[in-house]
Amino acid sequence: MKTYEEIVQSYKKRQKDTVVDTLATGLTYMDEICVDSGLLEEAGIMGELTSTVCSALPFVIIAVTEGTKIILGRKPAKNGTKDAAARMVKTGAAIGVGAAVTAAAGFWAAIPATMGVRALFDKYKSKSLEQVRVKKRISRLRALQAQLEEQKMPERLEEIYPDVIPADIECN
Repeated sequence: MKTYEEIVQSYKKRQKDTVVDTLATGLTYMDEICVDSGLLEEAGIMGELTSTVCSALPFVIIAVTEGTKIILGRKPAKNGTKDAAARMVKTGAAIGVGAAVTAAAGFWAAIPATMGVRALFDKYKSKSLEQVRVKKRISRLRALQAQLEEQKMPERLEEIYPDVIPADIECN
């Protein structure tokens, strides 16, 4: 069984994924920033290439980080694949929100919206899992309390042997 410190350390390690995913999601707009600042021209093969690379970058980062955890043995392959898929879905949804904001207000507004949505997904998940963990702990404590009440020793002998010892006779 893990000690309290080990549990806290594993929880802290999980929080890095949120930061990495949020920053990588923000990088999807790097090509537009480069064009807007004059570093790249809007036309040409370089613009097309950076657009494709920047769009795929968050998903590549997720695949690499989860794959590394699997290869290093820090996570089973089944869990790593499931976690990678969940992270990619959340990132894709955040990019979708960013695309809607881009259409409405421009890409400068989309960057904080996309990154904020991605961070909020993990915050919501963390809160919902916290509620599940608390409910499970409460049910375990209730089961333990019931078990202890069943094992409670009676104080009087007539509670143990009601057929043998009449209640009106005192036993000392």
